[in-house]
Amino acid sequence: MAAPDYQARAAAATWALQRWYVPTTGLWKSTGWWNAANALTALIGYARHTGDDSHAQVAATTFRHARLRHPDFVNRFFDDNGWWGLAWVAAYDLTGENQYLEAARVIFARNLAGWDDVCGGGMWWNTRRTYKNAVTNELFITLAAHLHERMPGDQEYLSWALRGWEWLTGRALIGPSGLVNDGLRADCANNGGTAWTYNQGVILGGLAVLYDITGDRAYLRHGEHIADAALAGLTDADGILTEPCELTADGCDGDATQFKGIFARYLHEFYQRSGKRAYRGFLLANADSVWDHARNAADQFGLSWGGPFDRADASRQSSALDVLTAAAALTRGA
Repeated sequence: MAAPDYQARAAAATWALQRWYVPTTGLWKSTGWWNAANALTALIGYARHTGDDSHAQVAATTFRHARLRHPDFVNRFFDDNGWWGLAWVAAYDLTGENQYLEAARVIFARNLAGWDDVCGGGMWWNTRRTYKNAVTNELFITLAAHLHERMPGDQEYLSWALRGWEWLTGRALIGPSGLVNDGLRADCANNGGTAWTYNQGVILGGLAVLYDITGDRAYLRHGEHIADAALAGLTDADGILTEPCELTADGCDGDATQFKGIFARYLHEFYQRSGKRAYRGFLLANADSVWDHARNAADQFGLSWGGPFDRADASRQSSALDVLTAAAALTRGA
């Protein structure tokens, strides 16, 4: 049997995703502000890993129009800001255009207002300062590390990335099972909250970059501990990634429908450093499953990667695109 053409599958997913795109706003119908940053990041990742520039104009269009909704791509949620910062780093890497890198730097500078000494440091989730959570701090670490790599002679961004990682591990946000919990209680202890897939993924991206910067394999060991826990604890009996909310009566909201693609994106980046074969097999198996069991006739994808298809929106679609792109990258030239 011939191997699947993952690039063709990812291409089909991008064309379907773009049916929701509104050039006059630079955003995607059917999903939200932070999701749009991830849709853009998924499209850029597809272009970078496949060489297909069919949607190359989207970054410039979104950069021009979406900022009218939130100037400088900044709102009151520090995690939303972090997603846009990473999207513009990706756009800079793809195009070499400095306007994108400068946008990411502005976002990071604005996000520094979210760090204070409560609970020994760390970022607040939003400007109301009522909750310190994992994903906001993971985004902070990852964005700082990426900016360090792109700013010759920098020490400040690196200092923040290392400080953020020290804080994250010092606050025991990584629970006893190896999974990252959602955040902290008011007394600054791990709240034991849901271990969402994206909480495992974003930090894998940060650890991959910290390894690139330092050459210290301890970052890879930390990442493998988290990734292995996710593959063991956040999958179904067939090894297909499953968001915890998929198993509840209430199901998943429009945020959680985005999460699994983020995990796949960053597990792929981490695998490129770690080389652990189980991660490659996992990504290919999930790409196969979402295509075979969670797709409709319009090449749209549902929430459950093990199927059946439920309904379509830009969040579900861009999430699936991330795992299809990872598979295309892993098999390109094979």
